[in-house]
Amino acid sequence: MREGSDSLTSGCMNTLTEKLLAPTTRPAVIEDCLRLIDEEVADKGGLSGVAIKLTYKVVKAVKPTIMRESVDALLDDFVKRMEPFYERYQAGGAGGFEKFVSQQAAPMADGLLGITDDRAGRSKNDTLKGAYKKLRPEGKKHVEAAMPRIGRLLVRHGA
Repeated sequence: MREGSDSLTSGCMNTLTEKLLAPTTRPAVIEDCLRLIDEEVADKGGLSGVAIKLTYKVVKAVKPTIMRESVDALLDDFVKRMEPFYERYQAGGAGGFEKFVSQQAAPMADGLLGITDDRAGRSKNDTLKGAYKKLRPEGKKHVEAAMPRIGRLLVRHGA
């Protein structure tokens, strides 16, 4: 916990950053994110689902550690993008946080995709850039669909 933080009361962690990125919590959050991604990919159907599954398989074959490394590298940005939503929820969101996340799916998806858009734009790996570029038009829809799972993940780790 940070010393002198206004966001702390009674020694409790109140921000997503404090809850999800703590050294004792981060490994479990990463594992849950990897499981969430696997579940989301497995649930995809139709032609776009086939493309997603195939691309996911190819990316993992090119570099087997890519997903873990990517989640770990993106987690700080993910939490930073989710923090304002969590603050809004704490300031008066009705119902549970999981419900709040589902209600905010579109703007949260925009925030999260902004992270990967920036990263993909800077990537030097043409295979990954090409795969991302092909999938990006449908990206928001898929991220929005994942928001209930993301909400459950956040709740599981203290949101």
